[in-house]
Amino acid sequence: MAELRRNPVLMIGEGWDAYRLLDSGHGRKLEAYGPYRFIRPEPQAMWSPRLEQWDAHGEFVPGSDEDGGGRWHYSKAVPDDGWALGWGEEARFTAQCTPFRHLGFFPDMAPVWDWMGDRLEGCTDAETMNLFGYTGVGTQALSRFGRVTHVDASKKSVGQGRENAALAGLEDRPIRWLVEDAVKYTAREVRRGRRYDGIILDPPKFGRGPDGEVWRLEEGLPGLVSDCRRLLDGDSRFLFLTVYAVRMSSLALAGLLAEVFEGLPGTIEHGDLAVQEDGSGRLLPTAIFARWSNPR
Repeated sequence: MAELRRNPVLMIGEGWDAYRLLDSGHGRKLEAYGPYRFIRPEPQAMWSPRLEQWDAHGEFVPGSDEDGGGRWHYSKAVPDDGWALGWGEEARFTAQCTPFRHLGFFPDMAPVWDWMGDRLEGCTDAETMNLFGYTGVGTQALSRFGRVTHVDASKKSVGQGRENAALAGLEDRPIRWLVEDAVKYTAREVRRGRRYDGIILDPPKFGRGPDGEVWRLEEGLPGLVSDCRRLLDGDSRFLFLTVYAVRMSSLALAGLLAEVFEGLPGTIEHGDLAVQEDGSGRLLPTAIFARWSNPR
């Protein structure tokens, strides 16, 4: 039976050449994405900034609707088509200012990519799945261990994922790029009797599938996690679940996994993802997570 560990875990991203958290405070954060610096909203930065002035190429100013909206304001030139960045020895991707305040990848996921690699150490034929895979940096990280099924409802995101893989020279890797509703696709995989060695899922708070399917996190997550469990067995290695921007505890996520994974061996843990500021060691929390792992 999977053991639920109640003490929370911190997974801390320390930044690298492609990304650094330079400062934060008063509800904003200053970040470097390669040679360009940006200011973005960050409600959890409730402290004061360390630096007196922030010199940035652009700032995302949110709209009046707390669930979205806003626009970028630029004080210096930024490439419209984005610029190439990398992670690790292989992963490459294009950073770009998007209308949703993101820049085409989530740098706080870097320690998660490392953790998944540790779980798959020694594998060359693993079957893994990246649900809500966005632009595919995590998919690139998984692809060196075997075949990856990348699923996202956004045709644009999947297209960007393909382009990022090509940028990294990974066109020949065994990756299936699918524009699919994650819930429907996972349910079909269960009916097909498929299994996976690992699954990573990063569901949004709210979303729509390619055929207008409506996703609401609190309603849809239990069923989706249950179907993911049916795709795993005693020889599988991991499931990693991240959740952003909701009023929910990582303990709640861990409780869900503990119930659903009751029949499997291994360990269930939960906690926070955080990014460490350069020069101060201050930690900025970004998301909550729960994970199941099965060391072999």
